[in-house]
Amino acid sequence: MAEQDAAVNYRSYLALDEILGAQRRRSEEHDELLFIIVHQVYELWFKQLLHEAGHLQEQLEEGQGPRALQTMRRILAILRTVVAQLDVLETLTPVQYTGFRARLETASGFQSGQFRELEAVFGRRDPGVLGPYPAGSAERGRIEAAMSRPALFDSFLRYLAATGFDLPPEALQRDFAAPWEPSDAVQELLVTVYRQEGEGAQVAERLVDIDEGIQAWRYQHVKMVERTIGAKPGTGGSSGAAYLRTTLFTPAFPDLWAVRSRL
Repeated sequence: MAEQDAAVNYRSYLALDEILGAQRRRSEEHDELLFIIVHQVYELWFKQLLHEAGHLQEQLEEGQGPRALQTMRRILAILRTVVAQLDVLETLTPVQYTGFRARLETASGFQSGQFRELEAVFGRRDPGVLGPYPAGSAERGRIEAAMSRPALFDSFLRYLAATGFDLPPEALQRDFAAPWEPSDAVQELLVTVYRQEGEGAQVAERLVDIDEGIQAWRYQHVKMVERTIGAKPGTGGSSGAAYLRTTLFTPAFPDLWAVRSRL
């Protein structure tokens, strides 16, 4: 029977031959398989988060508050899952990790193009992260494209404009390739949004939940790295936990945190 005529089944629909054949250990160490699988699953979740975040931006910019809230609920559930997944990785002891660590050679989580793209969607604008990706590569292209498009907070501001709030023109017509700078005018508007206690306030609070979820992942990631390798440098020439600590407590949506002091 020709391949195109074969009935779709569970294995073929999920491409299990490709997926289950993608765990190629570089040592005989028992624990290397866990390390590979956890990181591959992370990449799958990053792919889904990018898929959902793009959908969320479309919903926000079209003023579809109820649908956006539903999508944010899913994003939050995924963020909780990726944080919990670190518990599995933390079952790997320092001795067990050392048993195969040299096999990683120059490979490092800092090279995850999908995570860098996700950071850009959430608002990070740092050309310095492009270093590991060669000019003209697909990964670099996706990250650069994400850093030139409206970020999630920009889409939220467009949602507010679409639902009747009067946004400062400079907030809607800014250079999206530049980092967002906290705005007193936007924060004053957010005070109104919150005090009305309507749909806009609910959307704002779910964005705060997402921001908190990202920060929770960063913190747990730092502690996992410290627990596994201590103060050693990371693979691929990274500084390991020392660098990761610099990413802590930096909100993606600073205005949504600052406005709390005005309410």
